[in-house]
Amino acid sequence: MTITQTKTRPTPRAEDTRRRIYESALKLFREKGFEPTTMRDIAAKAGVALGAAYYYFSSKEAIVLEFYREMQESSHEAILEALMGQRKLKDRVRVVLEKRLELLAPNRKFCDALFRHAPDTHDPLSPFSSETRPIRERAIEHLRVALEGGDVKVPADLKPQVPFLLWLYQMAVILFWLYDRSPHQERTQKLMEKSLGLLVSMLRLSGLPLMKPLRKTVLELVETVAV
Repeated sequence: MTITQTKTRPTPRAEDTRRRIYESALKLFREKGFEPTTMRDIAAKAGVALGAAYYYFSSKEAIVLEFYREMQESSHEAILEALMGQRKLKDRVRVVLEKRLELLAPNRKFCDALFRHAPDTHDPLSPFSSETRPIRERAIEHLRVALEGGDVKVPADLKPQVPFLLWLYQMAVILFWLYDRSPHQERTQKLMEKSLGLLVSMLRLSGLPLMKPLRKTVLELVETVAV
C-alpha cells in the first residue's frame, strides 16, 4: 500500500479546510486512539463531507504521516539549540531523546500506531517503510549532529553507521516509553540513564585494536538491516 496525498489549490480556503481536517483527526486520535477512528469520524468532526476529507488526505495513515513530518520539522531548531549547550556525548544523545519524547507526549495515545505497524516494512506506517524515509532520515540526522559534536572519538569505519544505530536505540526507548505506566514514566528515565552510559562506554572501547573484528561484525549487521 502506498500513501498519496491529493494536491490542493494553494488558496486560503483550501488550506483552512485541510488544516481543520488534520486537527480534527489529531483530536480524535488523542481521544479514541488511531485504530477506532475512521475517516467518516474525521469528516464529521471537521464538518466536511467524507469526499472532502479524502480529497485532502487519502487515508488516516496519511494524516499520521503528516503529523510525524510536522513534528520532525518543528523539532529541528529546538534540538539544534539544545545541543549547543552540551559537550558530552551522553548528554547530547539524551537531549535528542528528551526533545523527541517531549513532542510525542501530548499524542502518546496514538503514537503507538507507528510501532504496531513496524514489523511490515511495506506498511506505510512502519518506521522502516519507504513512506517514512524522510522522517527517518531527519531523525538520523539529528543523531549524527549529536555524535559529531560529542566528546567520543569513533573509529572511521564505524562512524558513518553510528547515527543509524543510535536511531535504532532511540526507537527502542520510544517503544519502552509508550508502554511505560510508571508515574511520569520514571522507568524510561532510569532506562535512558543506565543504557546511555553503557552505550557511550561501548563506543569509547570500539576504537581499541582488539575490537576491530567486532566492529566488522557490527557493520555487517547494519548492512543487513539498514533501510
